[in-house]
Formats: sequence, structure tokens, C-alpha cells
Amino acid sequence: MSKIGFIGAGNMAEAIIKGVIDAHIYHAEDIIISDVRKDRLNELADKYGISFMSNMQLAEAVDILVLSVKPQNMTSVLNEIKNSLCETLMVSIAAGITTGSICNTLGYSSVIRVMPNTPALIGQGTAVLYATKEARERLSEVERIFSAVGLVAAVEDEKLLDAVTAVSGSGPAYFFLLMEEMIKTAEKMGLGKELAEKIVLQTAKGAAMLAIERAKTGEKPEVLRQKVTSPNGTTEAALKVFAKNDFSKIVSEALAAAEKRSKELSGN
Repeated sequence: MSKIGFIGAGNMAEAIIKGVIDAHIYHAEDIIISDVRKDRLNELADKYGISFMSNMQLAEAVDILVLSVKPQNMTSVLNEIKNSLCETLMVSIAAGITTGSICNTLGYSSVIRVMPNTPALIGQGTAVLYATKEARERLSEVERIFSAVGLVAAVEDEKLLDAVTAVSGSGPAYFFLLMEEMIKTAEKMGLGKELAEKIVLQTAKGAAMLAIERAKTGEKPEVLRQKVTSPNGTTEAALKVFAKNDFSKIVSEALAAAEKRSKELSGN
């Protein structure tokens, strides 16, 4: 079996490690990590039975190397390992770092860039991939890895990852914000903090699960919304407030701002 390595042992790296072990895609002995935090390395080694090495040793030992470092540390890490690579497939999950930037630093073109999101921490993530021409024949390997922590899709134009970042990368925060404000308002209505949080979170979960299930038969969120909205009812009263404040425009402008910032960070 091939070996996979992770430079950077943060939460997303741990989510992927747990996912591939649970899905039997990799055995623990085939996973190697590195990180500047020794306590974190010991923690993950004890928890999953994996091993750790220096960046250079790891780069020499693995077939697939996941770059899960902070974007501001990417260049220094790449310069450190570039002479240790041998037909290694590079997989970057660092936001805003293009494959071109990685290839230019490494002098190496087998790179796949991934935009994951935080629900991967519970195996419910969304990951969108882009592969350079030299890496496309190995795209299925990386799709299999990320399928262990959620939904996987691929794009053929790297610039689309800016839109992906705005929609799914940042997307969980939009839903969390709605939940946050609903909980606050429910408390003000007298429901109490514990009950307010419980019913808002379950409502969000139920709505998402219903939308996913009904999408299988072609029933869109628009139709589901209409089914909840009785004429002159409570839901219609609430939705009229959203419409009055141009909710559609707010959402559109918010995602556009996120996409614009992603383009700025990646130099697109």
C-alpha cells in the first residue's frame, strides 16, 4: 500500500486521517505526519497509531503529500522539501495558494489543489478539487481520500475555486450565523437558552437532511420552501420581512465579496 503524509497536523489533517483510517483507505502504519508542535504530534500518534518525521524525511517517504500548513508558511515549507521529492503527488488544502505558485516554487508540476470545509471534521464535508495536467491521472486517488470525509467534486478550471471558496469553503459560517441569530431571538421570545439552542440546531439539521433527501427525486429547496409557506400564515409573514430587506441581494453580495477576496488572496 502507498504511504500518505501530512505536513501540518491541524484539525483538517486530523479529520482526513480519521476518515481514511475508518474507511480502510490507509492503515495507520502508512500515515506519517509532521508539525512544529511536538505535543500535537504525540497526541495524534497516540490517538491513531500513526508516525511522525521531519518535513524532509516525510517528503522522501510518502507517495502522496498533503500540504495542510497555514498559507503564510507554504513557501518556506516548499523550499525545505523540494529537493526531497520523487514522483510525489502534492495535495494542497491551503486557502488562496494556487497550483501555479506551488509548481513555481517546487519546479514540479504534479499538484492537486483542494478546497475542503469544516464539516469534514464530522465526516460531512464538501471538497472540490482541481488537478494540474500532470496530476490528472491520479485525481481519482485524491477523490477517494476526500470521499472519506464527505462529498467530493472536481473542476477543470482552477479559477472556479474562488467561487467554491465563497460557496462551500466559507458557507458553513453563513449557516452558523443564521443559527446564532435565531437562537438569540428565540431567547428574547422567552424560550430559554437551552431550549432555543436545541430546537434551532435540530431545525437546521432537519431542514438540511430533508433538502438532501428530496434532491434525490429532483425536489429543489425552492419547492420545499413553498410547501412550508401557507397563504397568510406565519412562515409567509417571516419571509415577507426577508423579502422587504432584500435577502436575495444580501446573499448575492456576501458571496460575491467572499469570491472577490479569494481572488485577491490567490492573485486571480
